[in-house]
Amino acid sequence: MIEAENLGKSYGSFTAVKDASFRVSPGEIVGLLGPNGAGKTSIMKILTGYHFPSRGRAVVGGCDVETDPVGVKAAVGYLPESSPVYGDFSVGEYLDFVAAARGIPPGSRARAVEAAISECGLEKMRKRTISKLSKGYRQRTGLAQAIIHNPAILILDEPTAGLDPNQIIEVRRLIRKMGDEKTVILSTHILQEVEALCDRILILNEGLIAASGTRDEIAARLKGGQEYALTLKTEKSLNREELAGIPRLAAVESFQELREADEPARQAGFKLYEARVSLEAGAEGGDILFDWALSRGLRLRSLTKERYSLETLFSRLTGEDAKNERGGENA
Repeated sequence: MIEAENLGKSYGSFTAVKDASFRVSPGEIVGLLGPNGAGKTSIMKILTGYHFPSRGRAVVGGCDVETDPVGVKAAVGYLPESSPVYGDFSVGEYLDFVAAARGIPPGSRARAVEAAISECGLEKMRKRTISKLSKGYRQRTGLAQAIIHNPAILILDEPTAGLDPNQIIEVRRLIRKMGDEKTVILSTHILQEVEALCDRILILNEGLIAASGTRDEIAARLKGGQEYALTLKTEKSLNREELAGIPRLAAVESFQELREADEPARQAGFKLYEARVSLEAGAEGGDILFDWALSRGLRLRSLTKERYSLETLFSRLTGEDAKNERGGENA
């Protein structure tokens, strides 16, 4: 449905997108994440035929953005970050204007406007002047113009920016409903929005695709495996080096004795230790850690498989850690 190969975009001496390759399948809702200046909006403008790429190739709905930009525009509904609505029009007038601009025949235009109004819950606002609408209803009107020609693909740039919590819930509900029938690329700074709506994530950093996949897939690749938190109870002392004997161990992330925890256990002569370890991808972590503890005469008091939050992944891939890793590679 959408294919980008070695995509690049420069504005004079500034390069916004360096070398981005990705694919979005029919029916997917994909979240496009990245810090300010990562290249998100530039990629969206390329995919909508707004800009041509400086390098590489993008195909949207079977149409090349450079050789068939009109075909791309017919296949795509686009909601920019600043919703393109004309304040002097009523909602109905504006949508009729957009339908005409989209080339919808006069005999089908009223039906297309009615369908978009119904889909976006704008029935009571049909005659309301857009400048007098709340921001939530203006955003709904922007969504209505994006779907009025019934496109197969929706590209939405910060669709809930500036909305209050109730408006955000309503707009998310609309996007989720649209995603049942359409392919959606959604750019947002709100990570919870990605968790709530998206099947897959593309994380951009400095014009490159830093990661692609579900949260768990990205976490597994980032760590090279799975992370577990465990609490061990033993009558003897335990040190960090002994954890190196865990089968299929990738790393010991942390290890400490819980000196002030569970005083009754300590009075009974037991020591408590807390560790966080990463195992290789595909390892049956629960069985491995239970068997290892049993073989060492340790009591496994608790065992939890950890899941990286999207905030943690985003920070690791785009924040100071990412800069430090790149600096190390360049050293």
